[in-house]
Amino acid sequence: MLSAFYGKRYKLQSSENFDEIMKALGVGVMTRKMGSCMSPVVELTADNDLYTLKTTSPFKNSEIKFKLGEEFDEVTPDDRKVKSVCTMEGNKLLQVQKGAKVTTIEREFTPTEMKAIMKVDDIVCTRVYKLQE
Repeated sequence: MLSAFYGKRYKLQSSENFDEIMKALGVGVMTRKMGSCMSPVVELTADNDLYTLKTTSPFKNSEIKFKLGEEFDEVTPDDRKVKSVCTMEGNKLLQVQKGAKVTTIEREFTPTEMKAIMKVDDIVCTRVYKLQE
């Protein structure tokens, strides 16, 4: 269950293929450059069955609120409008974003890190976030 990880803050430590993912999604060059040099902090919280996933950075902050298994409208940090659904499997938060392309994001929480694996087309991006003390 993810409840052990609620309210913990995870800061980006490493990123592979993030620029390639953004290119595949049609993100402009300036936004890609800014996005690639940021180290955002991610925090997951829950209020009963309403979840909030906050991402903060000096460049842009984003927040999504959702109920598991229910589709919701999302505006991504790069301003794409998508329909998203989040589900949970053990210590993993799975998100599917449907827009011009389908993006899947698997966030796996552990006591020391959160690993996000993003997939678009045949491109896989792995971003590792370390727990902030």
